Amino acid sequence: MPSYTPPLRDMQFVIHEVFNVVDELKQIPKHADIDADTINAVLEEGGKFAAEVTFPLNASGDAEGCTLDNTTHAVTTPKGFKEAYAQYVEGGWAALGCDPEYGGQGLPFVVNTLFCEMLNSANQAWTMYPGLTHGAYAALEAHGTPEQKATYLPKMTSGEWTGTMCLTEPHCGTDLGLMRTKAEPQADGTYKITGNKIFISAGEHDMAENIIHLVLARLPDAPPGIKGISLFIVPKFHVNKDGSVGERNGIYCSGLEHKMGIKASATCQMTLEGAVGTMVGQPNKGMQGMFVMMNAARLGVGNQSLGLTEVAYQNALAYAKDRIQMRSLTGPKAKDQPADPIIVHPDVRKMLLTAKAYAEGGRALEAFCAMLLEKEHHHPDEKVRKDSGDLLALLTPIAKAFLTDNGHIATNACMQVFGGHGFIKEWGMEQYVRDNRINMIYEGTNTIQSLDLLGRKVLSNNGATLRKFGKLVAQLVAEEGVNEKMAEFVNPIAYLGDQMTKFTTEIGFKGFQNPDEVGAAAVDYLRVMGHLVFGYFFARMAQVALRKIAEGNQDPFYQAKLQTARFYFAKLFPETATAMRTARTGSKVLMDTDLALA
Repeated sequence: MPSYTPPLRDMQFVIHEVFNVVDELKQIPKHADIDADTINAVLEEGGKFAAEVTFPLNASGDAEGCTLDNTTHAVTTPKGFKEAYAQYVEGGWAALGCDPEYGGQGLPFVVNTLFCEMLNSANQAWTMYPGLTHGAYAALEAHGTPEQKATYLPKMTSGEWTGTMCLTEPHCGTDLGLMRTKAEPQADGTYKITGNKIFISAGEHDMAENIIHLVLARLPDAPPGIKGISLFIVPKFHVNKDGSVGERNGIYCSGLEHKMGIKASATCQMTLEGAVGTMVGQPNKGMQGMFVMMNAARLGVGNQSLGLTEVAYQNALAYAKDRIQMRSLTGPKAKDQPADPIIVHPDVRKMLLTAKAYAEGGRALEAFCAMLLEKEHHHPDEKVRKDSGDLLALLTPIAKAFLTDNGHIATNACMQVFGGHGFIKEWGMEQYVRDNRINMIYEGTNTIQSLDLLGRKVLSNNGATLRKFGKLVAQLVAEEGVNEKMAEFVNPIAYLGDQMTKFTTEIGFKGFQNPDEVGAAAVDYLRVMGHLVFGYFFARMAQVALRKIAEGNQDPFYQAKLQTARFYFAKLFPETATAMRTARTGSKVLMDTDLALA
């Protein structure tokens, strides 16, 4: 059976030593009183909850899955899930990052992000039930009426009610302009909604008193395409004037998907038959609210793969130290044993270090994005809010796609460390591979994320947002450019930073002549950009480690950080050269293939 230890030391390193989040947060009035001890204490307790309450349910939940009663449309979650959720609510974990106005604890986003990483490591499927509520909460907080907020947000904050996002239909996923679900206005200002939604995570379950669905639908007079979509609150149970739960609404689960992974997460087909809903925001402007949810969800999905990368690495490392097989190529290392532990073999170390580097780089990116989100929403300086929002928009598709692609690489590598034992259930490794696989698909496939990055976030403003990130890289290079000890960490990102301008311009020019060129280059472009971002964070982490060592700090943690950074730049970062080369081959070899694909 696998095990899990929350990576608290690395989390503290990232947020306190690299990003100095307490000083950053003190610039935001609502967090002026926050201190490192409070953050550390919350994360320590959160780690205990993840490791002791939800982690033991991961393998059993995967084996058991969810069950649907076709008569009542009730979904039963695996044994222990409901009880764990009750503990989660009782412990105040649902309210961690929510506004005190609605009963939340008002802690910074970064604390909730790191807590969610631990929950994802412990049990991704369980974490999806409360996880989607955060996105629904954010959409209502941003676009709901005062009455809607007063009705729904306190119970969603406490965790007594959960939330969903109902976008996808059988015939349309990403292309929401094809949506058919209808919303008929009623005399009392409500709407009757009819249609079918699929792939609705946590669409029905037995863990919460009520489920608040945010549903996209069309008004009768709506213009065609994406511009004719409105957003509605459709609760599972109507809510009475006094806030109590009333009669059942006309939205129910009509089927459960049988999936490759996250089997304990109820992925529902939802049927709406005259379900009563209220509009969120303006008519035909539903995507504004939905994008709030989607962006939150995309950062969340990146965090899911980060969590799986971390737990897979921990277990592969323990196995590699214990499993004896063959001798080291440079002579026996465990002379009292008939063979050496497999960690002596170079390629086993490569697989372990790949997972470790992708976990540590991903943790830095997720924490950085959480701080950008905080500044975008709450910083008193308008320019800081604007710049933070721009950078977050640029980094969100990278956080989603790069981290989930890396999660695929890392969980597969960690399974490989186990050899044949990795392929069988009892060690738990194959579940991490299966569970991660969905992360590359939902909330916009990684190809969609790549098109979003290159087309919308980079080329649409002629690289203006890209240059904002480039300035961060340039500042670090200028600061450490003459430091010989930092050369191995800053030279690669300085070189790639210079290349990115020419690379982006070249693709943009070709794309202007033929849009397929953007589509052909996008996935490779995101990999390159992902490595530039990771390279920047590894250089910053190396900077801190070198300074601590220079001060005489003997903690092996800092030497370990330098070794991981060196591995990253030597073995993973060079992917950028290949990706740029393949991006430059253009679209013709893909599109001029009618005979090959006949």
